[in-house]
Amino acid sequence: QVQLVVPMAVVFAPGSVPGDLPRPLPFRDVQEMEISVNLRTSVTSRYEMRYRSTTAHEEAALAAATAREADAALYPLQDTTLGSLTMYVVPETSSLLPQGINVYVGKHRSALVRAGGGLAALQARLREVTQVMSFTASSIAAALSDRVPNGQLGPDARRNLKSSLGYEITFSLLNPDPKSHAVDWDIEGAVNRFVKPVLDKLSLVANFSVDSQILYYAVLGVTPRYDKESSSFLLSAHSLPHVINPVEARLGSSAASLYPVLNFLLYVPERSHSPLYIQDKDGAPVSTNAFHSPRWGGIMVYNVEAPASPQASLPLHVDVDMARVMEVFLAQLRLLFGLSREEVPPTFLLENPGNEGLADWELDHLLWAHTVENIATVSTTLTSLAQLLDKIGNIVIKDDVASEVYRAVASVQSAVTELSLGHLLAAFQASKEAVTCSERAFFDPSLLHLLYFPDDQKFAIYIPLFLPMAVPILLSLAKIVRETRLRKKEPTKMD
Repeated sequence: QVQLVVPMAVVFAPGSVPGDLPRPLPFRDVQEMEISVNLRTSVTSRYEMRYRSTTAHEEAALAAATAREADAALYPLQDTTLGSLTMYVVPETSSLLPQGINVYVGKHRSALVRAGGGLAALQARLREVTQVMSFTASSIAAALSDRVPNGQLGPDARRNLKSSLGYEITFSLLNPDPKSHAVDWDIEGAVNRFVKPVLDKLSLVANFSVDSQILYYAVLGVTPRYDKESSSFLLSAHSLPHVINPVEARLGSSAASLYPVLNFLLYVPERSHSPLYIQDKDGAPVSTNAFHSPRWGGIMVYNVEAPASPQASLPLHVDVDMARVMEVFLAQLRLLFGLSREEVPPTFLLENPGNEGLADWELDHLLWAHTVENIATVSTTLTSLAQLLDKIGNIVIKDDVASEVYRAVASVQSAVTELSLGHLLAAFQASKEAVTCSERAFFDPSLLHLLYFPDDQKFAIYIPLFLPMAVPILLSLAKIVRETRLRKKEPTKMD
């Protein structure tokens, strides 16, 4: 049974304290909620709330002109521990929040919340904010998707990548018509400028490696439909799944990879199928001209402008606008990691994380989900190992395998304990250690079940060998027994 504890500070600015507080500030309160996964498993979320008034420094920071400036000024004053949250309650008349906005969620681990009504209304609003900034029932269900009954999962639950110790990201440029297009892309500069800041932030979660390749004469494998009205070619939504398989055979990146591979493909259509646009299910053109595949990656179609004069020399030189391309690929990367912002209530204003690609609280969101998933993975792996050992009675457990199992169990118990204390980073690191040890034990070469034969197989192997040898021995034994009996029956002669 896992308990997720979120340490929370609720800080009241002057003029924002509700009149129906149960006792004078400061005081503590605890709210619990149970997230049911299946009939046997549930996860308890526990919010340990500490109510207090603002300090002089915090009041000065809240006197800023805009919410963004206030968030930047408050950052050095708040608790920045991973998994913790700080809510600053501002008066209803505060000009910090724009009209119609009740909650401003900053780049770090704090939010500005407009006071409204009594304590019950404020707590309901705070509950909404914590759901956005820490974890939701759906994010925990997605992390434990292998244990959730199929009917209870949302359509996007299986889109997120499974928790892993590492990921490999491959950017591929597909140029099916190099005779017509000489495509040039500054992938190294784009990765350093756009991707590296995001991966630096995500380095806490896993190790990342990035590579790129250019594939010539690689076609999509689906013939687009020509549309006379727009004089363009169209790829409909139902044909998109058939695009990936022919292309994937050319990528060759996942064959020798230990970790999940994320593929991001930039496709420059051949001249005979240009311009090429992707349609959604309703037949409307997709604004980004891109689509993503759950747990696989994404593909973007990059159209090249036709030359002004038909006599233009071929191949045309094409310089790819990497800012436009990376904007799409980073949005797809966020989707694959389950960092979508689509479920936010309309009265919430979320700060753009800027170059870093994700806010601090979004990193926590990822760590919560991955920690729970790691604990479940270790539980499944060790259960499978125990079942294997029960089936094969004569299996030999070496000391190093036994020590890995003990370490995995100790680490997973440590992770559960750290979660119940509200120490997210320590819990995540312990869960990663537990996964490593359990996988090492499970896949140890000495536990390969082909090395150990069941008893019926032993009989099948040895009986044909020993039966021909045993027949004369048994017959001889029977003869000796018979002769002994006859000798006993014969009367002894007396002189």
